[in-house]
Amino acid sequence: MEIGLFEAIYSARSLRRFKPDPVPDEVITKVLDAAIRAPSGSNQQSWEFVIVKDAAQRKKIGAVYQKGGAILKALYTDRVKPEHMSEDTYKKLMASAYYLIDHMADAPVLLLACLKQVPMAGAPPKLPPEVAAAMKSQARISGSSIYPAVQNIILACRGLGLGTVLTTIHTFFEDEVKEILGLPPRRGPAAEAQAQYLETPASAERRARLREQQRLAQVSRPRPEARPDKRDRRRLMRLQRDQT
Repeated sequence: MEIGLFEAIYSARSLRRFKPDPVPDEVITKVLDAAIRAPSGSNQQSWEFVIVKDAAQRKKIGAVYQKGGAILKALYTDRVKPEHMSEDTYKKLMASAYYLIDHMADAPVLLLACLKQVPMAGAPPKLPPEVAAAMKSQARISGSSIYPAVQNIILACRGLGLGTVLTTIHTFFEDEVKEILGLPPRRGPAAEAQAQYLETPASAERRARLREQQRLAQVSRPRPEARPDKRDRRRLMRLQRDQT
């Protein structure tokens, strides 16, 4: 059963533990059809999507991902957690990320979103020196032509009952990934996502509880025109106990 757009937005999260159940081709086709509805620079649609279901290919990509993961671990050794995260939440995040490093090949489907490097047609225009200098940094915005499609993939997966996670650390060894997949030089894997059926709706339940807690927190604030309902206050206290 499909869910609505806003429910998909609110409940999508990064899932890094996989069920082995195969994902039907017609479901993958529907996800890709959502991907190509995304905007792209000048509407060039310079994307290609590679689906990897073969276990041997997934194992090879998983090995490359492990190499990239070793670099990630080194980079994160002394990283300070974001201010908005609790220490416990941050530890769970890192444990989940490290789990994926060793289990990438377990995902039944790998979806690589690739951005084609399309040269500008015609002779290069004559530009003022300051504009030409500024254009040298334009590579950093090239993702604007692929990541909207990746977001569509994430939301489509969520809407169809699939879990996924966006990751990019395989790009540390981009040439090896290209060789495994047989990609030409001008096709670069900008992002990778995994698709798998959800193990349990527990994460959605936790988010629903959080939304309810936030709602109750709002109604529990005394306002001049009305006092909060005692039942709401008791439910808030019960939810807060459950969170500890």
